[in-house]
Amino acid sequence: MSTQAASTQQVANRLVELCRQGQIIPAQEELFDDNVKSTEHSAQHQGPPVTTGKTTVIEKGKQFSALIEEVHGANISEPIVAGKHFSISWLFDVTIKGMGRQKMEEICVYEVKDGKIVSEEFFG
Repeated sequence: MSTQAASTQQVANRLVELCRQGQIIPAQEELFDDNVKSTEHSAQHQGPPVTTGKTTVIEKGKQFSALIEEVHGANISEPIVAGKHFSISWLFDVTIKGMGRQKMEEICVYEVKDGKIVSEEFFG
């Protein structure tokens, strides 16, 4: 991205592009603000409901990835953008260690400020 702050649509498109390629950690490294806040509203989520800070949020993602034994499929919708927010629908079909095959569906809502994602919330 250029030195000029990217628009919400540009950030949304880039996040979807990278995540569809399986590049979730690189997407976070590139697009997340240093003080990003991640909030989990899903009943399936295990761990703290709120995580703050880019390093901590990326570590949470790495821990989740380590639990996945096999990915059977995933689908990420096109982003819906409104002002400084965007949302996507994300469906995972995965086998998780100790839990077997799980289909997880979430609505993910992001807030963008100065070309970086400053918050993410997951509802599922």
